[in-house]
Amino acid sequence: MALMNKRRVVITGIGIISPLGIGLEEFWVNVLAGKSGVDRCPALVKSDCPWKIAGEVHGFRPEEWLTRKDVKRMDRFTQFGLVSSHMAIQDAGLDLAREDCTRIGLALGTAYSGWGFAAQEYDAYKTKGFEAMSAYTSIAVFTGSCGGQISLHLGLHASSLTIATGCDCASAAIAQAADMILSNDVDIMLAGGAEAPIQPIVVAAVGTSHAMSARNAEPTSASRPFDQKRDGFVMSEGAGVLIIEELEHALRRRARVYAELTGWASTCDGYHMCQPDPEGTQAVRGLQLALDRAGVRPEKVDYLNAHGTSTPLGDKAETIVVKSVFGEHAYNVPISSIKSSLGHMQGACGSVEVAACCLAIRDNILPPTINYEYPDPECDLDFVPNVARHRRVDVAVSNSLGFGGRNTALVVERFRGQHANGANGKNREP
Repeated sequence: MALMNKRRVVITGIGIISPLGIGLEEFWVNVLAGKSGVDRCPALVKSDCPWKIAGEVHGFRPEEWLTRKDVKRMDRFTQFGLVSSHMAIQDAGLDLAREDCTRIGLALGTAYSGWGFAAQEYDAYKTKGFEAMSAYTSIAVFTGSCGGQISLHLGLHASSLTIATGCDCASAAIAQAADMILSNDVDIMLAGGAEAPIQPIVVAAVGTSHAMSARNAEPTSASRPFDQKRDGFVMSEGAGVLIIEELEHALRRRARVYAELTGWASTCDGYHMCQPDPEGTQAVRGLQLALDRAGVRPEKVDYLNAHGTSTPLGDKAETIVVKSVFGEHAYNVPISSIKSSLGHMQGACGSVEVAACCLAIRDNILPPTINYEYPDPECDLDFVPNVARHRRVDVAVSNSLGFGGRNTALVVERFRGQHANGANGKNREP
């Protein structure tokens, strides 16, 4: 049934650090241009890890935002999360000194947290003994370290939550943030994900699950969602943080609204730790629940940003899910996976993909699925191949799936003003 809560949830700020750019506009320009952020990774090339390619963030200088002391105390994923939070606040025009920070909280997703810092300190321990280890190791490597540092540095006093459900965790964090706003626990949430997993041991560990691309000689074309010759995803890093805000609060401070978040839902396959349910039963249910909560019929969806990791089983299963939910309209709704350009940002991918949905609504343009060369008869939908497409977007859906069978779907819509009209308080054009 449609959401019947008087409080409404909007997105008013976006901060992104990605393999295709640092900052919202650089990221978006490069995604629309069909560029690839995947290349050979020096750290992997020097190691005995068989997988040599990754989507790395280049040109990131945390000292522009943080003190040198802070940088030394943090893993790279925490630096990404904290800097992208600053970016999102700046983008939203938020002055925290004028806000009640007991009404501002955080929900952040991460899958691998502080592996880089841990590997560095383990080497020190093995070669020089425990006295050579950093005193900050324990606070740098634990899963909640990024969320804790963000709350500490920004002075946020509502809940500081870390969501660690895997590849859907940034999307799950956004859904959690929206629930907290609707329940009147907070007025503003910073929500998203941060990840820096490009370490030989992490890449090798994931690679042994047979989920990663082996196209070491063709890095820029390795990530090829829905293409018949796809052979797995490419590990990448970065962060995406969104400002999720209660509508009336946003209107009082005259905030710019990217989109309204109207529907969200999470389910779990309970089927296999790595492989999706081939029938996608619970992923279908999650996507349908999100649409139902938004009060949106499938035929009203203008764009779907797919999870689309480039794995043979995952992309096939997601295609089945879309067909099950959308019926014949599945062949009419444009679908793209920006993982084709970025690689798989793991615990950060969901928030970056929701950001892409917001920007598609803002600019009425769809990001492409690059490296789409060989159509797969089992993945036969409109995947916006290779070239961005101009199209009016009023309703967009972001779909996220993850290890352990997690599924999270989010619906964002063009914001049409303050006055209620319809079941869930949105003004819609016919």
